[in-house]
Amino acid sequence: MNNLTTAFRRALSNYANFNGRSLRPTFWWWVLAVLLVLLVTRIIDGALIAPMLGFGVFEPNAGQPLSVLVSLGLLLPNLAIGARRLHDIGRTGWWLLIGLIPIIGTLVLLYFYIQPSESGSNQFGEPDVFP
Repeated sequence: MNNLTTAFRRALSNYANFNGRSLRPTFWWWVLAVLLVLLVTRIIDGALIAPMLGFGVFEPNAGQPLSVLVSLGLLLPNLAIGARRLHDIGRTGWWLLIGLIPIIGTLVLLYFYIQPSESGSNQFGEPDVFP
């Protein structure tokens, strides 16, 4: 749990920082933390907010205001840590745009994200330090 909270705090402290590098553990702990946060907000939306809006519990068309707000709030740090992860393997952050291509773009980004870090410094700086 320590790695999870450390990665989450580190990513939020670099909220809109597209410079530097992020190691694989930092990136993947961040992804897990975001998924857990979105799961919790989805449960809160379905169990508490949707009934107040007149929808059934977990109805597919129910409003999801909390989930939408949290997703929007996490958009910029998601992009920033994705760009820093790409920097860590020696690619520019502009490769994030390939994710706009349905299915194939997501698979290419996933392939990039699982690649090992470049050892030593590269054009994007020194490697990040993960506890």
